[in-house]
Amino acid sequence: MKLTDEASLIDGIASPKPLYTRAARATLVGLVANFSLGVTKLIAGLVGGSFALVSDAINSLGDSLSSVVTLGALWYAQTPADDEHPYGHTRVEAVAGAYIAVLILVTGLYVGIEASQRFAVTRPIPPVWTLWIAAANVILKEALYAYNRRVGRLTGSTAMLASAWDHRCDALTSLAVLIGLGVVRYAGPSYGWADSAAALCVAVAILWSGSQLLKQSTGELLDPQADGDLVGRIRRESEAVVGVLAVEKLWVRKTGIEYLVDIHIQVDPEMSVDAGHRISHEVKNRLIAGFALVKDVLVHLEPYHRDEPDAAAQSSP
Repeated sequence: MKLTDEASLIDGIASPKPLYTRAARATLVGLVANFSLGVTKLIAGLVGGSFALVSDAINSLGDSLSSVVTLGALWYAQTPADDEHPYGHTRVEAVAGAYIAVLILVTGLYVGIEASQRFAVTRPIPPVWTLWIAAANVILKEALYAYNRRVGRLTGSTAMLASAWDHRCDALTSLAVLIGLGVVRYAGPSYGWADSAAALCVAVAILWSGSQLLKQSTGELLDPQADGDLVGRIRRESEAVVGVLAVEKLWVRKTGIEYLVDIHIQVDPEMSVDAGHRISHEVKNRLIAGFALVKDVLVHLEPYHRDEPDAAAQSSP
């Protein structure tokens, strides 16, 4: 779920606000779709006697709750910085992702335990319309996957990319439910175990989805270095500023859909503090103006000495 080309995100973007708006719109679409599917599958599963369909309904309703949390996170991430949070609130998206992941994992455990206890339970033959509901769910979930993946890649939103893969996972689990329902209906009640087996497949998929989301969300909280192409472009833009002799260190960390930059530049050691200060501000202003998703830049000045090792080799790309 990691972006393959973070550098491309900043091209043609004048402000991060349209990206937040697009992500919120996609999340709202997912919320309506998941809630509608969840209620429909829950009723169908209870009436048709399929725990696999009920499990899939619980998964969809859980996704609806996740969408509500994501919408709240996208709104809160745009609130201005304050004294308590001087870097802003964009990191809340990753926190929300971790919270959602825990909910998904708890749901998966519940479904797995319930399914394992129902293998010996006799099941009625499900009506044919339950198969149509499961099949429609597969198609709709795959369409939501494609939509959310496109929005996630355009915005760089961790939550949107996670949501996309959650929809793909849901499509696969719904396919398992469809197969389980088909086996029970056309092979007879003696194959009722197929419904429980399908529910177990749903549980495994839910647990996998939750673990992947938890891994990505917590990983972003650990401040990994951004994509090498983006870091390289920021380096070249900084080196183009008059007075910057080399870039000693460069760290670019993702916070929500935006980035924070820490950079050490080397300047003439004989330069006055005032001149060095002006250069550092030029670097900061140039990066913020040139990269709309760069939220803030912290510039540190270092004296440049020709006998030191190549400064560029001292910072990771």
